[in-house]
Amino acid sequence: MENTWQIVIDCARPQAMVRFWAEALRYVPEPAPDGHPTWRAYWQSMGVPDDELPPGTGDEPESLVDLQGGGPRIWFQQVPEAKSIKNRLHLDLLVSGGRGVRFEERRQIITDEAERLVALGAKVRTVHDMPEMGHFAICMLDIEGNEFDIV
Repeated sequence: MENTWQIVIDCARPQAMVRFWAEALRYVPEPAPDGHPTWRAYWQSMGVPDDELPPGTGDEPESLVDLQGGGPRIWFQQVPEAKSIKNRLHLDLLVSGGRGVRFEERRQIITDEAERLVALGAKVRTVHDMPEMGHFAICMLDIEGNEFDIV
């Protein structure tokens, strides 16, 4: 039996989250299954009633995939309740190359990535700048306030 898994993130606006996280992770929106021009057409072919489909056209994907095949599928599940507490699970974007890269260079790489993500709608929450420990990371909030780190 194949062991596969995906990450599911509850949210208010799945399509907006897909657009943000596709850019953040360098993933792509998941194409509709073969033989279906859109996700709405796919769900309708399975008998899902229109009133249970996403508002608007419903043609935009609610999930991301890694074209390189190394990362998990990520599905953004629309839920009615707003985020109210700190995440118990968060993503770390490992962009700096790790401790084999000089501290100052890692700091710059992480800072540049944070600036790129702020331009996409993210917010900086906390900067962890501890050169004495060789540690630099930025805790950020995505467009719906979910925490993630850039390391």
